[in-house]
Amino acid sequence: MTQSHISALAQPLTLPCGVTLKNRIAKSAMSDSLGDGAGNPTEDQVNLYGHWARGGLGLSIIGEVQGTPCYPEKPGNLIVNHCSDRDQFVRLAKAGATDGAQLWLQLGHAGAMADAQISVPKGPSALDLPSLTCGALTLDEIEALPTEFARTAKLAKELGFGGVELHAAHGFLLNQFLSPLFNRRDDAYGGSLRNRMRLLLDVIDAVRDGVGPEFPVGIKLNATDQLEGGFAEDEALEVIAAMDKLAIDLIDISGGTYFPGAASSSDRAGSGPYFLDFAGRARAKTSVPLMVTGGFKTLTQAEGAIAEGKADLVGLARALVVDPELPSYWLAGQRAEPPFPRFKNPPEGGVTAWYTMQITRHAQGADALSPDDLDGAIEEYERRDEARRKIWKLELS
Repeated sequence: MTQSHISALAQPLTLPCGVTLKNRIAKSAMSDSLGDGAGNPTEDQVNLYGHWARGGLGLSIIGEVQGTPCYPEKPGNLIVNHCSDRDQFVRLAKAGATDGAQLWLQLGHAGAMADAQISVPKGPSALDLPSLTCGALTLDEIEALPTEFARTAKLAKELGFGGVELHAAHGFLLNQFLSPLFNRRDDAYGGSLRNRMRLLLDVIDAVRDGVGPEFPVGIKLNATDQLEGGFAEDEALEVIAAMDKLAIDLIDISGGTYFPGAASSSDRAGSGPYFLDFAGRARAKTSVPLMVTGGFKTLTQAEGAIAEGKADLVGLARALVVDPELPSYWLAGQRAEPPFPRFKNPPEGGVTAWYTMQITRHAQGADALSPDDLDGAIEEYERRDEARRKIWKLELS
């Protein structure tokens, strides 16, 4: 295509709070595992988000940022609280805002799926399964969560980040409350869908009150957990309709879960975006801008999602790991399809480990991995997590 190519992805997007994203391409939240083990950003992380911003993104979201060290997903998670290295977080916020990009923090709480080596996992209900054991949060602990999320969001704003996204997808705590597989409570937070969504709606209200009306607040929501008996599409549509009455700026639609043994959406077979059809159904339930994450592999798919009105923003993850400058090329109508690697019989979690270590290579300016490096990437990934768990236990436990 020529330089005169005008992409649907190049259109600015003004959010309900008044903030404008410069284009329709977002880096969706990934667990980059680049924290220092004590919850603070590293130089690698500052370099990485500056690199992605210079690559043309309108929005970038940092995955699984914790408000406390109590329920982390990984020992490389960031923690935003009164003990944080404020100067380093400010540097990260500035780097991610290069060239007019927005950098948001995804506020997470792993709940039942917290890393058991550095926490005591607790979810909506106690579970004792072959691959997952957790306790139940008390009523007092649940009722404290909206204030905790609000405090973290307010601090993110003070540190200079452009917005926050609440993580209610992929099997983490807010998603656990929505799912009847995890949530077996018989009080005001369990049973009916209205009760199961109560915590999420309370968190949204508290965060909005904490950050004010002009700061972006998004939410990542599963279209479906892709688990039999779990949170399904019709329930997700009801949650979206309920959130339409609240001050939300972006609904990021994804799906699947990191429940042990479950296949992630990105590891399932498919030739196109995973949740675009669901987004079309959600459009009738809300006026809030919709971001669709997962399965975008070509420029044609991404432009079509915007042009057809099913999505207002396209969320890319692995595509930006294999090609960090992809947005600038797509906006010019070039590099129609990034070079995704193919793996032969990877073990569970192996592909995620490879992509995570590829992220580290980009952050360090090192040569990219090849698919043949899978075994070495897994070993390095596990070795780094173990080293950071030791730091976490020493400094945060």
